[in-house]
Amino acid sequence: MNAADGARNGHAGARNGRFRPASGHPPSGSAVCHGAYRGGASAFTEGNAGHREGYPPQYGLVYSAAMVVLIIMFLSVATVLCCAVLFWKRSSRHVGAPPPRATYEVLHTASQAVSVLRDGLTAAAAVKAAPSLRHLLGTPVVAIADRDGVLACHGSDQHAEALARHLRGVATTGRAQLLSAADLGCGHGGDCLVRAGVAVPIAVDGAVIGALAALGPSADAALMRTATEVARFVSTHLALAELDASRTRTVQAQLNFLRAQISPHFVYNALTAIESFVRSDPERARDLLVGFAEFIRWSFREHSQYATLAEELRFVDTYLELERARFGDRLAVSLRVAPEVLSVRVPSLVLQPLVENAVRHGLERLTGTARLQISAEDGGHEAVVTVEDHGIGVDPGHLADVLAGRAGGQSVGLRNVDERLRATFGNDHGLTIETGIGAGTKVTMRLPKFAPAVSGS
Repeated sequence: MNAADGARNGHAGARNGRFRPASGHPPSGSAVCHGAYRGGASAFTEGNAGHREGYPPQYGLVYSAAMVVLIIMFLSVATVLCCAVLFWKRSSRHVGAPPPRATYEVLHTASQAVSVLRDGLTAAAAVKAAPSLRHLLGTPVVAIADRDGVLACHGSDQHAEALARHLRGVATTGRAQLLSAADLGCGHGGDCLVRAGVAVPIAVDGAVIGALAALGPSADAALMRTATEVARFVSTHLALAELDASRTRTVQAQLNFLRAQISPHFVYNALTAIESFVRSDPERARDLLVGFAEFIRWSFREHSQYATLAEELRFVDTYLELERARFGDRLAVSLRVAPEVLSVRVPSLVLQPLVENAVRHGLERLTGTARLQISAEDGGHEAVVTVEDHGIGVDPGHLADVLAGRAGGQSVGLRNVDERLRATFGNDHGLTIETGIGAGTKVTMRLPKFAPAVSGS
């Protein structure tokens, strides 16, 4: 028996759970058994190696190709998962589920459509609003008209003449119309995408001011209801635009009224003071006359509803120069102004009436020195303006009647300023007045540095 046979026998013995000597002799101890095991193991290893070497080369190529395919599949799955996670993260930034997202889109479109109509139903506003209204109605064509004719038509100009005729009719009668192909004069048959439509009125405060039309392949009661609701939505914002314009007219009327209320008493006193210097100090009289003319010119000029605080202070200085000529050394004025607030825009003629009120009602009847303090300080996001006199003061109850308009024609300027400040900046920015009998009067205005109503003017 050769070495190979011995190795095979040793290997077989190992598989059967017992060991036999490789030569077939009786066992002579553990050393023989151990040697037979080492021989069997070595032969088994060599045999397996020989067996692997016997595989055809194609098997290795198949194995490599299978591994490549598995790796590609794994990378593809990982890529798909990563893309899904990124899509989920990005989509989560948008408005929730489909129903809320649809609601958001409708409201956003409606807001875009009517925001440009806050200036009224004009041709420019209609042209800007028509695309959003068309998207909101979901029809191929939308047209907007006033009582004089079509202002804007978006989508197509087919049947423009017939559509304009029906829109004028709706704007005149105030009755909605369901437009058929015959009404529009459409001869294209079923191929026309705007062969039917609806026209509904646009009304403000019960008065019809225009009409809205929507054209499409067909028109039914559902389109009529939708167009009617959109027209009501447009009408509401046009009514707000009219309210804004009315408020502007009211403020302008108040300003004109305040200009007309320049006290004849002040004019008389100013001219008397100027006359007193004509002989004694002609140069002084000339300067005062120039200042008086500038005061009158600035009071009655046609200017904006708003002015800077620097302009208001210059006007007050002109007024006080005329009052100093009358009071002489008895009038002591202290002026303290922070440069940061000079550019703040305020309603015109809000400071001079307060100063005139302090001089006329607080200091004129006072014996001795009449002290007046004017300050304009930086209060962060506000300019804090105060006018304080050390005069005779006023009863708080009477002052409340003045501000409420229950005191007849007294202190019209004070109430006018308070109302215009509230109309411009809100109810939180009216006048704050501290007074008492014999305690003088302090009037405070808190003027926002940045206010939409003022900054846009």
